[in-house]
Amino acid sequence: MYKVQVVFNSLTPLAPRVCGARKFVSWLVRSDPVTRSSQVMVSEPLRRHNSRVATEPFLNGSSSSYVEEMYNAWLQDPHSVHISWDTFFRNSTAGAGPGSAYQAPPSLAGNFNQVPLGSLLPLGSGSQIGQAPLNEKIIDDHLAVQAIIRSYQIRGHHIAKLDPLGINSADLDDRHPQELLYNYYSFGKNPRTTYSQELRYRVAVLTEKESDMDRVFKLPSTTFIGGKEKSLPLREILKRLETTYCRHIGVEFMFINSLEQCNWIRQKMETPEIMEIDNDEKRLILARLSRATMFEAFLARKWSSEKRFGLEGCEILIPAMKQIIDKSTELGVESIVMGMPHRGRLNVLANVCRKPLNQIFTQFAALEAADDGSGDVKYHLGTYIERLNRVTNKNIRLAVVANPSHLEAVDPVVQGKTRAEQFYRGDGEGKKVMSILLHGDAAFCGQGVVFETMHLSDLPDYTTHGTIHIVVNNQIGFTTDPRHSRSSPYCTDVARVVNAPIFHVNSDDPEAVMHVCKVAAEWRSTFHKDVVIDLVSYRRNGHNEIDEPMFTQPLMYRKIKNTPPAIDLYAKKLVDEGVVTQEEVKKVHEKYEKICEEAYTNAKQETHIKYKDWLDSPWSGFFEGKDPLKSSPTGIKEDTLVHIGKKFSSPPPNAAEFVIHKGIERILKARMEMVESRQIDWALGEAMAFGSLLKEGIHVRLSGQDVERGTFSHRHHVLHHQTVDKATYRPLCYLYPDQAPYTVCNSSLSEYGVLGFELGYSMTNPNALVIWEAQFGDFNNTAQCIIDQFISSGQAKWVRQSGLVMLQPHGLEGMGPEHSSARLERFLQMSADDPDYFPPESEEFAVRQLHDINWIVANCSTPANLFHILRRQIALPFRKPLIIMTPKSLLRHPEARSSFDSMLEGTEFQRVIPEEGIAAQSPNNVKRLLFCSGKIYYDLKKARAERKLDDGVGIVRVEQVNKPSALLLFNFIYSNECYFISSYYYLQITPFPYDLIKKEVAKYPNAELVWAQEEHKNQGAWGYVQPRFHTALNGSRNVSYAGRPVAASPATGSKMQHLKELKQLFDDSFNV
Repeated sequence: MYKVQVVFNSLTPLAPRVCGARKFVSWLVRSDPVTRSSQVMVSEPLRRHNSRVATEPFLNGSSSSYVEEMYNAWLQDPHSVHISWDTFFRNSTAGAGPGSAYQAPPSLAGNFNQVPLGSLLPLGSGSQIGQAPLNEKIIDDHLAVQAIIRSYQIRGHHIAKLDPLGINSADLDDRHPQELLYNYYSFGKNPRTTYSQELRYRVAVLTEKESDMDRVFKLPSTTFIGGKEKSLPLREILKRLETTYCRHIGVEFMFINSLEQCNWIRQKMETPEIMEIDNDEKRLILARLSRATMFEAFLARKWSSEKRFGLEGCEILIPAMKQIIDKSTELGVESIVMGMPHRGRLNVLANVCRKPLNQIFTQFAALEAADDGSGDVKYHLGTYIERLNRVTNKNIRLAVVANPSHLEAVDPVVQGKTRAEQFYRGDGEGKKVMSILLHGDAAFCGQGVVFETMHLSDLPDYTTHGTIHIVVNNQIGFTTDPRHSRSSPYCTDVARVVNAPIFHVNSDDPEAVMHVCKVAAEWRSTFHKDVVIDLVSYRRNGHNEIDEPMFTQPLMYRKIKNTPPAIDLYAKKLVDEGVVTQEEVKKVHEKYEKICEEAYTNAKQETHIKYKDWLDSPWSGFFEGKDPLKSSPTGIKEDTLVHIGKKFSSPPPNAAEFVIHKGIERILKARMEMVESRQIDWALGEAMAFGSLLKEGIHVRLSGQDVERGTFSHRHHVLHHQTVDKATYRPLCYLYPDQAPYTVCNSSLSEYGVLGFELGYSMTNPNALVIWEAQFGDFNNTAQCIIDQFISSGQAKWVRQSGLVMLQPHGLEGMGPEHSSARLERFLQMSADDPDYFPPESEEFAVRQLHDINWIVANCSTPANLFHILRRQIALPFRKPLIIMTPKSLLRHPEARSSFDSMLEGTEFQRVIPEEGIAAQSPNNVKRLLFCSGKIYYDLKKARAERKLDDGVGIVRVEQVNKPSALLLFNFIYSNECYFISSYYYLQITPFPYDLIKKEVAKYPNAELVWAQEEHKNQGAWGYVQPRFHTALNGSRNVSYAGRPVAASPATGSKMQHLKELKQLFDDSFNV
């Protein structure tokens, strides 16, 4: 009995209360009772259970005396004992067999899945009290039935017929799971047989003879295969399980730790005839599949030698995506953001988004561009379409985000854009806006950014409330066999980490694909979680149309050549079913062929390619009615500064109840003192920029690792209750009653995924300040793909602007090679600024220069300039990414302070701060003029004073080249501070301030010019500024270098070596 109890108890978590209603324990005992002689005062029915091997365990030992007392009390008054004893004694005196008298009381916790014990009995078997006890064989049989059902649900996908070519298994393990093999489960006298793939049945047969396959079993609550039927013959049970889980759909879902979600999927997949569709739906599938197929055939015929990365072999993707869109629109979705690789992109644009075909065909022509920019190949371009969904008769917005060839890099960008759209619509549950991501099989399991993006899916400030992932699984990665490109059974296994159900489906079964897509859309709408569709298909051509695949996959491509297209297979099926005629199929093909020909004719009339037609994130009305040469002022009223400063420096309003850390109290007190003295440090300057924008209705979002507190514990935008877990207070969220929302959120420990996410977020609305901060600037190279392919070159390639801000902690302070450099030189190298060209000087000098550059890179050395440059991101009539080299030691440096006077109305971001000390009073006597960038200015200033060279060496700070009012058309700007010993310090390097450099150098005719930097000679700004100094000065004066020598590493790990290098830097800088 104990053995069967253990089996039953182990089963109940999987199928709660399968048979907990009546007498389960007593039925497990098979021994016959031993009758004893009669005793006075004890009736025979009770006495016969008081045996050495009693059927009822509570009748053994000393318990029997207690039972006799209870029995005597019951004889006098049945109501004097508990109802369970009353039931037992009634059954016993009525002649119930041994082990059959006990009946468990009803459960106090009701469960809709509860199934009475009778469901474990074959139909026709009696279960009434008084019958012979059930033997262990019957229990084992029913437990085995449940185990079979569960085995199909867990492992049926392993033996589903998923490969349309019939030569591979979708998973790399081609063995059949043992649980799904014949005779795995013993039954009656049958011993368990050994594993064999040659056995006829994949599932356990619980019979001793073939006729027993017709034994009828009641179905447990863990399956829906019965529909309205509560019981089925074993043969039918196996048939329905095979049909559901082992044909053209394989489902992975039993790893999900939610019973509700598992039952939901069971119902959607197991319910009889749930996949049945009417003839109109079949005709719609045929028409959509025809369009997808004919589009690729048309392109192949017109441009046979062009690379287009066609969809041949997986044309079913188009009807699949349209099915998802149809169902999602029906469920209330109004906007869908999509990301995808190059394969099939033109087909998606044409037949899913309904982009005008003539615009697509024009991309094949050798035409000049009508817009500025370098452009991109046609299979990287995006689009934005608003159209009517004819199936649901509802409007839908579709955006395909442009992306590079770097596979999966667009994933987090799409998620960020989706999240932003949900935010601005107030769509807190993702009911109106959703995302669809397409993947290749090799990239989905090979690219780490997929994992990074997946792990954002359920984070509060990053979730998009469910994404539908479609893997176009052509079972090959360029030329690499899956067995050499992944270690997991499926290419989709990465999705299991977020409990996303995975639907594997054979692409040559269109109706199965449509069902899976419908279920995926319903899943997302119901549970707001990710879901994956593994569209198992093949690639009819090579990696591209001119590639020869037979070199490396001869067997596969011989099979492909003999495999009819999906459209032919489905058309034949519908003709055989009488749904359509062959003539109707021909007309469907001809209709779309005619549409393509007309578009082709129109495309030949085009004279230019228009990049603006391919914009994926239009900003309606943003550029209208604005003077391209004017920018709004960035200075604000002192009342505003004081209000924000005091709010930011005050404890929570309910300070008596909200206990903050003592250290935070000291920080807030110091901030308040600074505000009262009209001074700001770095944290206050940043907070005042944020707060003033929030006051003006500008949404501010700050994201990154540990940004809430700040890596260097300087920010503290989220205060934590010290005695109540998870209780927080965010001061900047409570500045004004009608302010814009402020979001500050610690991210996952990811750079690539999170930076891509924030980039996508910034693309949605130009009137928002979106900021990503690296924990240390050194770590930004983990996101190099996003920086290189999207941020630096996105506007040139895709005519897409972004105002994203990147804060990069930077500075050599003896912390070793991994915590010193944000690689300033790399950002400067990617700046589109010709070092040999001095733009003509005019009133529009700065505008023209900005128009030709690609981004802003800044290294502000004062809190006031940080304040202005952040506000300037919104004040500009255009948007450009801003990369700021932020300091570390300056966060608390006593001299790194600014006055309110430098932030009031009429002030602006200073491109250049000339020498203002003694040296400026007698410029002719200045012997050396130092230019520098970043926090090294404060070190140089201190060293100059120590050497008593204030009158002989000048330091000029160059912070910006252009005035804010002329910053409109710039593509990207770099701000970096420079100092002269005559003291010039330079904040903005690219675009290079040729005009101001020329002007300041002219003030010091006798000074030697030196560029001083803390970075090594082959790093930092030196390589960028050297040729530009030569151009600015027309070769009339030379600029020498003072700083660390060349090195492979950004910084030394030795404190002694660091100090030695710093001393040498000062010696070289002040060697006059």
